[in-house]
Amino acid sequence: MKAGLLTVVGTGIQLVGHLTLAAKAWIEQADKVLFAVADPVTAKWLRSLNATAEALPYNTDNQRRKQTYREMVDVILSQVRQGLNVCAVFYGHPGVFADPAHAAIQQARREGFQAQMLPGISAEDCLFADLGLDPGRNGCQSFEATDFLIRQRRFDPTSALILWQIAMVGNLGSYKPGEQFRPLTVLTEVLKTHYGSEHEVIVYEAAVYHPVCKPVIQRVPLDKLPETKVREVSTLYVPPKAPAPVDREMLERLGMSVSIEHIREETR
Repeated sequence: MKAGLLTVVGTGIQLVGHLTLAAKAWIEQADKVLFAVADPVTAKWLRSLNATAEALPYNTDNQRRKQTYREMVDVILSQVRQGLNVCAVFYGHPGVFADPAHAAIQQARREGFQAQMLPGISAEDCLFADLGLDPGRNGCQSFEATDFLIRQRRFDPTSALILWQIAMVGNLGSYKPGEQFRPLTVLTEVLKTHYGSEHEVIVYEAAVYHPVCKPVIQRVPLDKLPETKVREVSTLYVPPKAPAPVDREMLERLGMSVSIEHIREETR
């Protein structure tokens, strides 16, 4: 194994409070810290943990995010190739919607370097807590919004549905606040065919500066979704339309003698 080590960690969603002890230790002991975080306060705090910390390049002028991500990976690998113990820090969970984190680890391993990722708290974890959602009760489906549309993903309306990056639907570049392009109309039309116009959905944003700020929870009828204000960090939660039917034959095969009414009550 070559000299040089890459460790990828996440800050979690809430400032400082979500950083794991393991992630903090790797940041402090690294020879070089590179970060991509959502706010200047976190950036300042990372520099207080390790004086080598600096921001990864994020060129918003690139027409494709993939090019921006490649530039970030190049910077990370340039430090690893120097034989340094490098810690790359990403917002949230470093493996969730963080393409450069995965790409950097894969490239480092291909070149013979040791590379690892530590888990972090994601926006999905916050959503489960803030909305009181237990994914074990009715199941949970999760898709990136553009991918959901262009690949015509099959899903079950009787199970919870989470759609990420709804403000970026159809956008391969960088998010620009105030854009008038409204692809949410297309997403709404597709969802209405499965749920109907009046089905209540939630536009959700996790709180970063908790407890000073609260999470954003906008409950709207599906028909009003295109008129709802969304941001880069907005996520759409679509509750189940109705409970899934119980297969009586399967109940018998499993030796379950309880009534259908009891099963319905247990799975609500």
